[in-house]
Amino acid sequence: MPDTLILIDEPRPFVRRLTLNRPDKRNALSNALRAELFAALEAADRDPEVRVTILRGAGACFSAGYDLSPEGARQPLPFHTAAGPGQWARHVVEGCFRVWDLAKPVIAQVHGWCLAGGSELATACDLVYVAEDAQIGYPPVRMMSPPDNQFHAFLCGLRPAMEMMLTGDAIDGVEAVRVGFANRAFPAERLEDEVLAMAERVAKIHPDVQQMNKRSVHRAMEQMGLRAALRAGAEIQALALTTPASKETFARFKTSVKDALDARDKAFGDYRTGGDHA
Repeated sequence: MPDTLILIDEPRPFVRRLTLNRPDKRNALSNALRAELFAALEAADRDPEVRVTILRGAGACFSAGYDLSPEGARQPLPFHTAAGPGQWARHVVEGCFRVWDLAKPVIAQVHGWCLAGGSELATACDLVYVAEDAQIGYPPVRMMSPPDNQFHAFLCGLRPAMEMMLTGDAIDGVEAVRVGFANRAFPAERLEDEVLAMAERVAKIHPDVQQMNKRSVHRAMEQMGLRAALRAGAEIQALALTTPASKETFARFKTSVKDALDARDKAFGDYRTGGDHA
């Protein structure tokens, strides 16, 4: 594991960039990485020299999801969440709202795989820009449970959300824009420059004003029930983990993460079993 799980730089005036730094693990979201990430996001929110934060992944992808290894499971949670059934799903939703409730905008720069917990992290951001060939999905619905953070119906609408939930299939960046997951898609080689250009535009507005602009959109979504819906979804996810299929899946993960992922996706011929390893 690298010494620094989050790389930090400032590529433009008033712009801070955070890079998930586990490229050899496809930026799997371990609790240790998440702890550094939340700390870095909060530090940027307090810094008067920062007006917008970019979040991206090192290496071949944004993030292939949560760290499901036994080592990752043993790491303590990065912040306290009330214990009991459903603790993990509630913890994930609370993490989403920690990003959601920051005063300053956060931009997700998504390339390659953006799966499961990686997709949840991206949707917690205020703006999402994707490579056209990015692959975004939630494959755990195939054998484990619905998402911890069930944003799909709110962002993508009933029919696209239902298709994603009932198949676990990934969508590419162009489709992600069409259904509302992302703002815009660009060729992969242009993604970084386009995100920096947008960050510079966002940074032209003073944080005193910008935080109100951001909050006005969030409050409208909350009036439509988003915050309550994500909380309710966490309870459904916790219930799903009690099913025989889910328990069998977790037993496989304890033996071999690779074998469990292969068993999940073999019938579909995608993700690890399709030649593009996720």
